Amino acid sequence: MSECDRNCDGCKEKCESGQFFVSPLPTTKIKKIIAVMSGKGGVGKSMVTDLLAVNMLRRGYKVAILDADVTGPSVPKAFGITEKAYGSEDGKVIYPVETRQGIKVMSMNLLLNDENEPVVWRGPVISGAVKQFYTDVLWEDVDYMFVDMPPGTGDVPLTVFQSFKVDGIIVVTTPQELVSVIVEKAVRMAEMMNINMYGIIENMSYIECPHCGEKIYPYGKSKTEDVAKEYGLKVLDRLPIEEKLSAAVDRGEIEFIGEYLTEAADEISKK
Repeated sequence: MSECDRNCDGCKEKCESGQFFVSPLPTTKIKKIIAVMSGKGGVGKSMVTDLLAVNMLRRGYKVAILDADVTGPSVPKAFGITEKAYGSEDGKVIYPVETRQGIKVMSMNLLLNDENEPVVWRGPVISGAVKQFYTDVLWEDVDYMFVDMPPGTGDVPLTVFQSFKVDGIIVVTTPQELVSVIVEKAVRMAEMMNINMYGIIENMSYIECPHCGEKIYPYGKSKTEDVAKEYGLKVLDRLPIEEKLSAAVDRGEIEFIGEYLTEAADEISKK
């Protein structure tokens, strides 16, 4: 069987409902799935995922985060989650853990006895775990599920795009020249998989002077706008470099900081 590109036109393969998509549990209904990805690591993809989820929750939506970065999970830490996920007696259902304000989360760190234990698995096993996070977890009613993807365009992103009914992708990047490489990889994969791209969020965009409010650009003039135009995308929002953001993550209190990524959330709400 050939790799699925989510385009059924002219496809001769026979699969369930004409697609390779897997289904969640019968009692689960997920309206929108948004994948947050980047062509490389270290750009703040998980923080963007967390902040988007918090913003949509504050707007009254039912929100969930599927942490697909199995070997580098960080979502539970940002929300201060210390309890573990557990399953039903027959082992067929896994229950997600809810944050203090009600965001449902499933992450590998919620299943490990020791969160510092490394996950030393090969790609197919990791991909299988990500599928189970979707099919075996009792998510129930969810308006927006954000999938925190691992960096790059390897096994897990391919599994997610082939197996989940992803409504759109948000690409996270930084202002440097490298932005064009980061965005191009994600755009090309989205095109190959026939998935809509919501746009780009630029992280580490600027530092605001605490005394006069002037914006300082430590990476120089941003290239993100130019790259976005090249690919016909929107720059949805920008995140500053702020100590209080990283401190909130370290304390597990990302739900309790001020408003961030409101413009990106506005765009998501329109879709």
